[in-house]
Amino acid sequence: MKKKQEIHLDFVVDKLTNSIQNTISGDSFQTEVARFTLKDSKHITVKNGWNFNWKAELKDYAKEVYKLTIINNSDIVQGLLSITKETDYVFMNLLENAPFNIGRNKLYEGVAGNLVAFACKLSPFNMVLTGLLLLPQKRSQYTIMKNL
Repeated sequence: MKKKQEIHLDFVVDKLTNSIQNTISGDSFQTEVARFTLKDSKHITVKNGWNFNWKAELKDYAKEVYKLTIINNSDIVQGLLSITKETDYVFMNLLENAPFNIGRNKLYEGVAGNLVAFACKLSPFNMVLTGLLLLPQKRSQYTIMKNL
């Protein structure tokens, strides 16, 4: 039996925006989130700088995979999100910025924030209008609490 590889999310919400912002010009661009498809995945590979195997995410029917793009420019994926919907929460499996949106020389800010906000919007709402989004734990709870 093949051992399942443990994956830790490692992303920075660099800016909370209603759009994504070009780091060079400062211009903001409205975005849209749509389902990521097998056709979309042709250029989304480790060879092209992506860290995760997004085709594998698509093959797992328990997961939903979404892409963030600029409106009227849906061919260029700015970031990707994989979630699993449960009855009382949404679990974030993976989140990744496009390679050109990572690091000091990134092209756009706000990609991760937009995708996290989208995942929150998908979480089930109860009577007091609160949703629940779960993320995999990267460090031990003790380490996180110690750093607060």
